Amino acid sequence: MTDITVNAAFDSGTIEVLETAGPTARLRIPKDNQSEFYQWFHFRVSGAKGRELILRIGDLNGSAYPDGWKGYRTAVSEDREYWARADSDFDAQEDGGTLTIRYRPASDIAWFAYFAPYSMERHHDLVAEAAASEGVDYRCLGLTLDGQPVDCLELGEGETQVWLYARQHPGETMAEWWMEGALETLTDPADPVARVLRSKCRLHIVPNCNPDGSRRGHLRTNAAGTNLNREWATPSAEKSPEVLCIRNAMDETGVDFAMDIHGDEAIAANFLAGFDGIPSWTDELGEKYARYRAILDRRTPDFQTKKGYPATPPGKANLSMSTNQLAERFGACSMTLEMPFKDNADLPDPEQGWSPERCKLLARDCLASLAEWLDG
Repeated sequence: MTDITVNAAFDSGTIEVLETAGPTARLRIPKDNQSEFYQWFHFRVSGAKGRELILRIGDLNGSAYPDGWKGYRTAVSEDREYWARADSDFDAQEDGGTLTIRYRPASDIAWFAYFAPYSMERHHDLVAEAAASEGVDYRCLGLTLDGQPVDCLELGEGETQVWLYARQHPGETMAEWWMEGALETLTDPADPVARVLRSKCRLHIVPNCNPDGSRRGHLRTNAAGTNLNREWATPSAEKSPEVLCIRNAMDETGVDFAMDIHGDEAIAANFLAGFDGIPSWTDELGEKYARYRAILDRRTPDFQTKKGYPATPPGKANLSMSTNQLAERFGACSMTLEMPFKDNADLPDPEQGWSPERCKLLARDCLASLAEWLDG
């Protein structure tokens, strides 16, 4: 029986092949460069048409978020456009924690990933299309350690300064799918939500804060192994030029409202995290955040407020994280949106789980909630 071929030598690809035998393989996930983080995987398998693949990824008890494997199902595609979910089972007792993926491809090549990937080529297509839209200005805020541009798209004629930014953690690809939905909404001249926001706001949009980690196939860090969402208090050109150039641009404009887009490995829900515990906390600012969250909860069944992170005690906020830093630095109503790697357990989709399509729909609901919030 011919052995399958497993390969990850492409944009955002990463896997280590230990052994192949017929339609089976033993695999490992490499660590991010100069880092202990690992959880993202993205690879292709060829030579398996009509055969049931059995792919075992081991050593997962030591991964960044081992609780994320319980109840998780792998993203799979045969055309790299539509991403479904493959049968996946996690056994913490096998080979240091093993995820076993079973899938029978109809064609000769199938792609597997931790979540539907968002390539740098697609990123450049997204930026090009948005930048060519009427009323949109493009800015390169700076360069990464690998020399890639940090892209920013700006639009709107209003006074309220809104910053939307995604993929500080590059393996959280749902964040850029959200950005694609947001930009499609905002650049549509017929969309009423876009018309309201463009009249009331100046919007600054960074679709990908971490191009180097994205291309390298990292879960959480940039080229130097730096977790960018722990750099906002003291960013540096040597370790975190991405944060440095974004924060400098924010200093130029000010920030009234900000949303940092992420994904959560363990919690099967969409939720927001605020800026509890910042030194300059006021009830008035806290009420602004609570009101936005309530509006979003009312607008879409894909959002909820019961599951999420615990509140930080007064005075204990980590100001190296962007949401806390922006609330403290600018008095901004800032927040982190978390989407699941798994599914929305309250409204599950057995075929796709949480998907790129639903990320894009949630983006429009977030923007519509912002338009309503501004009226308050």
